[in-house]
Amino acid sequence: QLQLVESGGGSVQSGGSLTLSCVASEYTFSRYSMAWFRQAPGKEREGLAGIEHSGMIKYADSVKDRFTISQAITEKTITLQINSLKPEDTATYFCAAGFRTPYSLLLDPTKLDTWGQGIQVTVSA
Repeated sequence: QLQLVESGGGSVQSGGSLTLSCVASEYTFSRYSMAWFRQAPGKEREGLAGIEHSGMIKYADSVKDRFTISQAITEKTITLQINSLKPEDTATYFCAAGFRTPYSLLLDPTKLDTWGQGIQVTVSA
């Protein structure tokens, strides 16, 4: 069974950058679609960026200017580079995977069925 482990979170000042990593327990390229989500206290889980099993990349409009998703196939890793961090980026960030989840559903949290444990990102003003 596929497992995902996130790393790279922490506390950072506004304007700073972070790179989050998600390592899969098996090779996912061409089989699984992968995506990053976040959830702040009291808010719904929000889709941020994803890579479809074909390699197509999708971003939420709200973050496309500051977030960059990439995949290192041989390392079974996807990363999320976050620049110009804002206090409102404070949340728990999750990596998720879905077997051949299509591009149109890539950022819908109900369409991916494997999740990492989540990692905290805290941005101070």
